[in-house]
Amino acid sequence: MSEDNIYATGSPDEPFCFNAGVARVFPDMLQRSIPGYAASIEAIGSLAARYVTAGSNCYDLGCSLGAATLAMRQGIRESGCKIVAIDMAPAMIERCKEIVAENNRQSAAPTTVEVVEGDIRTADITNASMVVLNYTLQFLGLDERDAVIQRIYDGMNAGGLLVLSEKVVDEDPKMERLLFALHHEHKRRNDYSALEISRKRAALENVLIPETVAAHRQRLNGAGFSHSAVWLRYFNFVSIIAIR
Repeated sequence: MSEDNIYATGSPDEPFCFNAGVARVFPDMLQRSIPGYAASIEAIGSLAARYVTAGSNCYDLGCSLGAATLAMRQGIRESGCKIVAIDMAPAMIERCKEIVAENNRQSAAPTTVEVVEGDIRTADITNASMVVLNYTLQFLGLDERDAVIQRIYDGMNAGGLLVLSEKVVDEDPKMERLLFALHHEHKRRNDYSALEISRKRAALENVLIPETVAAHRQRLNGAGFSHSAVWLRYFNFVSIIAIR
């Protein structure tokens, strides 16, 4: 696994994007930057075992390198299922295809995986028993998010599950400052320098736009999801499950 040193040497003026450089170090970046990330991936496999139904489709929207895709594949117990992994970043899709191909050679898992370069805002979602948005919605414009969640809901089967993981802001400013500081301490403990932390924060400005948990749950309710809950929280990172 290549070490993430992008913001130790890169230009501080370039906004964050999912290019070839990021794809090369992405697993290391996720592990060191997102507290609780490994737990969210592990749980996706367990949720797939419980919620994916025979003959249905599963979607990993904003799949990046396919970690959630492979977790679903490992967890699925039913036959005739298909996973569609979608991302609009060519570098991510290229590497994801390589990872899935390697998994095909090593794994006896029968579930088909299709890796697609495309826009999740216009993706065709049908016959879905499970959909994953793992730190994806936060990169879309605020005015685009309702439509994406509605599109997911409309393409899901009754009883289907949505996993929505996001960076969030707390409604209490004092608590938000604490969570912000704890997250930065987490990155320092994972050997990011103060310069790297500062540069990445600047690069993500106006690229990653977080919301409150309440805003996410209101959006899910408005789309029609009958039940939703935060099942995992670590500092200012949460994972929400919602049932159709």
